[in-house]
Amino acid sequence: MPANGNILHALSFDIEDWFHIVEVKAVENPDEWPRLSAESSLVERYTDLILKVCADANVRATFFVLGWIAERHPDLVRRIASAGHEIGTHSFWHRRVYSLSPDVFAKDIADSIAAIRAAAPSADIRGFRAPSFSITRGAEWAFDVLLDQGLRYDASLFPAARGHGGYACTPGPHVITAPSGRTIPELPMSIARFGPARLCYCGGGYMRLLPSSLIHYGLRQESAAGRPTVVYLHPRDFAPDCPRVKMPPHRYFKCYFNCGGTEAKLRRLLGQARFGTCREVLGV
Repeated sequence: MPANGNILHALSFDIEDWFHIVEVKAVENPDEWPRLSAESSLVERYTDLILKVCADANVRATFFVLGWIAERHPDLVRRIASAGHEIGTHSFWHRRVYSLSPDVFAKDIADSIAAIRAAAPSADIRGFRAPSFSITRGAEWAFDVLLDQGLRYDASLFPAARGHGGYACTPGPHVITAPSGRTIPELPMSIARFGPARLCYCGGGYMRLLPSSLIHYGLRQESAAGRPTVVYLHPRDFAPDCPRVKMPPHRYFKCYFNCGGTEAKLRRLLGQARFGTCREVLGV
């Protein structure tokens, strides 16, 4: 299957620490996060690795930064900005959007933007990605909150079933109409067809699990359809030394499998196609 070499694909990273995992009792209490961070923080070390990979490939990416991280690691946010990357928000507290009220979500977004701007005043924060892709059916009010907060696009929809998200939508970049009638550009995650199955192939546990041949197959399939692939990864995806905590076996496998192989897979992928920021892909 030939690839469309003119397609610009989106490279993105959700900047959070190893313990920012939803619905895992061992790490769910934010009061414990400072202690967990002091004992074993991975976010600076592996975000710096990500920055090196991007520099080596001469690629700019979008870094969706958690406000909690920006507040505690402002120098890291400045390093991302000074390297010329786009900075978006990943919320402040890493809570599932559909579990919040509109007012609570609005404060969370406002606090995250304030924390990022305090660290990097020149950051032009236009985009949002929900923790765990948690804008789901019934939570479309979130799009109005994003617009009210001055954001220009969303990258939160996951057009396949998953544990904490899932939202059937048009594949590829498109426009969402919020309940108010206003519109917002959407950059959903990429799903490809592998035989009878439709699977994500380009981020997080999916990218760590699948061999490079299937990742490149998915990218070629979407390119042939004229759609960009959206790559999303976290610092902990690169961390074979990530601390382990108790969780259900299927989630344990997905969280920790093959973290040592992510860097090589990403470097190969960046050599196969053109990548840029989410903002560049959407043209916003």
